[in-house]
Order: sequence, then structure tokens, then C-alpha cells
Amino acid sequence: MKVVDFLKHKREILAQHPFELKDWLSPAIRDYWREFQQKAHLHPLLGRVLDFQADQQLLQQQAASQAQAVNSQPVLKENAVELSGEAAALYVALQSKIGEETHVGEWLQVSQPLIDQFAAVTGDHQWIHTDPERAAAESPFKTTIAHGFLTLALLPQLTGSVDEATPEFPSARMVVNFGLEQVRFPYPIKVDSNIRARTRLARVTPIKGGLELLKEIKIEIEGIRRPGCVIESLTRIYF
Repeated sequence: MKVVDFLKHKREILAQHPFELKDWLSPAIRDYWREFQQKAHLHPLLGRVLDFQADQQLLQQQAASQAQAVNSQPVLKENAVELSGEAAALYVALQSKIGEETHVGEWLQVSQPLIDQFAAVTGDHQWIHTDPERAAAESPFKTTIAHGFLTLALLPQLTGSVDEATPEFPSARMVVNFGLEQVRFPYPIKVDSNIRARTRLARVTPIKGGLELLKEIKIEIEGIRRPGCVIESLTRIYF
């Protein structure tokens, strides 16, 4: 068989099975194919294959972002995780709240007995926390201050997440503290200060069996411009 005839034969095969051509190419060639096509005037077959793939991916992304009714229950599919029922409904509802402040807690006074109780539990009796007389004489703050980890330990109370009378997600089977992304303590919380939490919803991600929420929490100190603590907290909700 002549070379010209061989190439024509292969061209006919690829025209009937265009996706086989895609499998032969490296990712770099796929990414830059259109540029090669413009500069070298190569055969447009692969360009049509890649255009078709791009259109299919776009359609899949659009479909994943919309809820569909299945037996009167919404179903969502995002990041290869399929949500249905209450999880899908909550996902849709929370999308509109991303970036918004979702909770402002009640004021809580950080008293010396509260600090002392935390020191007793953790074994952290450093004088800047537990010795008012020495703190008044030697500390730059002129008084005792709360442990940073005490502030973190108060998060459930400050954010209202342990109030069984008014749960944030009443339809959830289980709500789990999954961890912290980042924690900073910009300003010391002095004894007898009043603090409260302000929570903003930053992200909602589908996971197997439920949702993962990233919340940005600022611990506000009454009368102080700077926050006592800034936290990125991960919560997982299971249905």
C-alpha cells in the first residue's frame, strides 16, 4: 500500500472514530492544538473533537449546578458527589448565604474564675493568665489575659452550636467539628472583657452523605476595634 493511500485510509478510520485520535495525544498537545492548527493549518478533525469535549464539559458543569426533581426530592451532583433529599435542599439554600454574616452570638464575660478553671483543666498556669498581682506589676497588659486555647474552647458556646433548643441544622443526623483551617489571635482578651462571635459562611462543599461548611469566625471584644481571635472553621453535616 502506498503511503498516500495508507494516510487516506487512516483518515477515514479517524473520521468514523474521532475519539481514538484524542487518546493518542499527550495533554500538552491537546491544550495547544488550536494554536498549532492556526499556525500550521493542520487537519481540523482534532479541533472538532476538542470543541465537542469542551461543550460536553460545560453542559455537565451547568447541569451539576442545578437541582433536579426526582420523586419530589432535589438531586444535585457536584465534584462527583451526588446529593439528594434534605442534603441537596440545604446545599441550594446555603448557596445564597455564602459571604453573608449568618450568626452574631451573645456577649460572654471572660472572668478570672473562668480562666482559672481552664488553667486547672489544661495545666497551663502561666502567670500572665492566673496571677493578677504579678500581671498588674509585670505584664504589658497590666492585668491577666485569657488563654488563646480558652477562646477556642468557648467557640461552641459563642457560636450557639451547642444549643439543643435551637439547633442550626435541625434536619441533620449529625453535625461534626471537622477542624480548623487557620487561627490567629490579633489582640489579647483581658480578664472581665465581654466577647462574642460573629460568623460568616465562606464555602459549602458536597461530601459523601452531607455537606462541609467553611465558616469564618471573628471573636469581637466589646469596646475594642481589633478582634481577639479570627478562625476558619470546618463543620461537616451528615443526613
